[in-house]
Amino acid sequence: MSSPEFREAQLAKFRELAPEMDIVITTALIPNRDAPKLWLADMVAAMKPGSVIVDLAAERGGNVEGTVKDEKVVTDNGVTIIGYTDFPSRMAAQASTLYATNIRHMMTDLTPDKDGQVNHNMEDDVIRGATVAFEGEITFPPPPPKVQAIAAKPKETVPELTPEEKRAREVAAFKAQTKSQVTLLAGGGALLLLVGLFAPVSFMQHFIVFALACFVGFQVIWGVAHSLHTPLMAVTNAISSIIILGALMQIGSGSFLVILLAALSVFMAGINIFGGFLVTRRMLAMFQKS
Repeated sequence: MSSPEFREAQLAKFRELAPEMDIVITTALIPNRDAPKLWLADMVAAMKPGSVIVDLAAERGGNVEGTVKDEKVVTDNGVTIIGYTDFPSRMAAQASTLYATNIRHMMTDLTPDKDGQVNHNMEDDVIRGATVAFEGEITFPPPPPKVQAIAAKPKETVPELTPEEKRAREVAAFKAQTKSQVTLLAGGGALLLLVGLFAPVSFMQHFIVFALACFVGFQVIWGVAHSLHTPLMAVTNAISSIIILGALMQIGSGSFLVILLAALSVFMAGINIFGGFLVTRRMLAMFQKS
């Protein structure tokens, strides 16, 4: 029997979780007593519309306030409370399917040649375990299954590095990173010079901005942990929707085609803005401790 303090703390935790729950299944039953009320009316009212509560203790009054025995009730805020007491009989089709699947696999093991001839292989652990009598002898109970023990791999001991070795490793990593960046910059500079020999000045201004944006973006993304790539790209996608300003300026154009394209741009940029920040918020929430 729980103390009143424990019950109050339990109910307080349930109230805290209720707005976040989509499905609640209650199972608390006490022999020869009514089922305890664990999910109260205010918790049901706090749940989102479309949420479902399955009260498996409905036969003894239910753990949920609002449960009606053998009925499905929909509350005013759209929460469905299921109080059926005949769930086993409602699962007859699923139970039959599972049983038939097991029998089919057993017959497959008994007829490995697929010719309808039974090959009762007593070396097979499954067939041996299901056999009670064979060739006039009682074979039950079966011996323990023959499981090959897999030896655990010895843990590799990693020698601890000295301060000098750690420093040398850091210097080597820094040199390698610097070398790759210098190579990238040199290659990019050579490409800019090559393009500048043939491209007009107006094009080069935009191309240089584009190249610098690619370089800065690469350096920023490369230093971010893989687990944070999705929220980072989502919020970057939202920020890039600044193009919505240009689309809004073009909506007043006299051309029907321009107005149509501008309206489409506003719609797509709006999806980027709201969707980007929404995805970012939900992804970052996964890393927060409740």
